[in-house]
Amino acid sequence: MNGTPRGLNRFLLSLIGLLLLIAGIGMVLVAAVPAAAHWWRDYASAQVAWLQGYEQRSRLLLTSQSWMWLAAAAFFLVVVILMISWIANQGKGRASTLLDYHGNVDDDGAAGAVKLSCAVAENAIKSALLERTDLYGVSATSYDFRNEVGLKVRVFPRQGVAPNELAVDVVELVGALDELLGMEVPVLLSIGTGARSRFTKAERVR
Repeated sequence: MNGTPRGLNRFLLSLIGLLLLIAGIGMVLVAAVPAAAHWWRDYASAQVAWLQGYEQRSRLLLTSQSWMWLAAAAFFLVVVILMISWIANQGKGRASTLLDYHGNVDDDGAAGAVKLSCAVAENAIKSALLERTDLYGVSATSYDFRNEVGLKVRVFPRQGVAPNELAVDVVELVGALDELLGMEVPVLLSIGTGARSRFTKAERVR
């Protein structure tokens, strides 16, 4: 529901996993197969010798250093910038304003503005759900999805709580919230679980 680049994340994870898999297979072959170890020593020695020779031939007159080090520094600088940009794009899409209306807000036609914070809906949902004894955790977060503000509600029921009954109760609560706010708020309900739910039971009235 948020603006996290999931496609890019999956591609990067797949690429990194593939590279690590290839590296792991290569290390196993070098350690277990003498022919592979001999080939790797010859290949690596040739590459190191070529690199050392090229470093000697590519030194700049002003600095007496090879331009390879400048290129490597520029490459890693670009990598750092790309990583910072990638981190900054994780979890984007959070919204802070649920309603921003400008127009006639009074019966006499006087112009005005109404601005409703997302915290109003989030706190209303959380306060109502936290009163239930069959839940041990509730979170509500607002996101801007396709130019429309929606609410993601995540509940953590205790062991033995029926998810379908809980979903019906949350839907009724969302309907009451819509009537209170005078507008329909798109809501994504997520019913989660965890280790804590296996050690806690719902408190029932006997």
